[in-house]
Amino acid sequence: MSAVAVKMDTMRTVPLGTTGLEVPNVVLGVMRIGESTDDEVRTLVRTARDAGIDFFDHADVYGPEVHGCEERFAEALQLSSSERAEITLQTKAGIVREGPYFDFSYEHIIESVEGSLRALRTDYIDILLLHRPDALVEPEEVARAFDELEEAGKVRAFGVSNHTPRQIDLLRTAVRQPIVANQLQLSITHAPTIAHGVASNMVGLEQSVTLDGGGIVDYCRINDITVQAWSPFQAGFFNGVFLDSPDYPELNAVIDRLAKVYDVPPIAIATAWITRHPAGMQVVLGTTTPDRVTGAAQGSDIPLTRAEWYELFRAAGHRVP
Repeated sequence: MSAVAVKMDTMRTVPLGTTGLEVPNVVLGVMRIGESTDDEVRTLVRTARDAGIDFFDHADVYGPEVHGCEERFAEALQLSSSERAEITLQTKAGIVREGPYFDFSYEHIIESVEGSLRALRTDYIDILLLHRPDALVEPEEVARAFDELEEAGKVRAFGVSNHTPRQIDLLRTAVRQPIVANQLQLSITHAPTIAHGVASNMVGLEQSVTLDGGGIVDYCRINDITVQAWSPFQAGFFNGVFLDSPDYPELNAVIDRLAKVYDVPPIAIATAWITRHPAGMQVVLGTTTPDRVTGAAQGSDIPLTRAEWYELFRAAGHRVP
């Protein structure tokens, strides 16, 4: 069976910014496939497609070398033009990992996209994200690169990753294309973008302190920017998952109980905590384990009640005044 087999119609979709596209609210990030075999990549993608996931998230820096995971993806799948048209490919540019530093110059953006096109063996990228903010950004250079890529048909939509509201506003002083997505780290336990608003105006509580420039999730909702949640099961910044972790006994007890209520695996409840949010977020999976993809996808449209959502939130250690 082809790695792009017909998908099931069980995945809930959300609007992708202002593009008019409806995209799955659970997507597959492939940052860890650099050492996978062809069969492993094909099985992973086939599993995702069977679960309703036709959206794949890349970046130029993913893999053992630059563009490594993009190359691995294309080599393993060998997609025909019709198969390529059935999926959405998103990639990112802006990190120079040899530094490390960030580079949003015209030259670097163009060079990165050309490398991604070659590696992915495609004529176009569906969505290009700027990968982590560049403190030395010049919006006019970004705009020049975006205009050239759009006019050449090489990139169809543009977004950002890990940007604050003001960083997006700065780009918009020169960039004429809409910013359609902002990829942010978000999980039940790592949720400052949501948690600070719940506890706003509380003296002496760290949770009430705004660290992202002023309500990035609300800003994205107001401006029709789709939030994409990366590391949805990480406890913090790449320091292990909270599922089944002895560090989060109360949270896992609630997750396990709700998993039985909804007859799904625990990973689906962790997914549902994000997909339940009215912002219409996309959950970006980073696993290479097919069973985890299938399980997480079951959280696409679980109708958690407000009481259940807040119970998970409190069990993760967040304060509800």
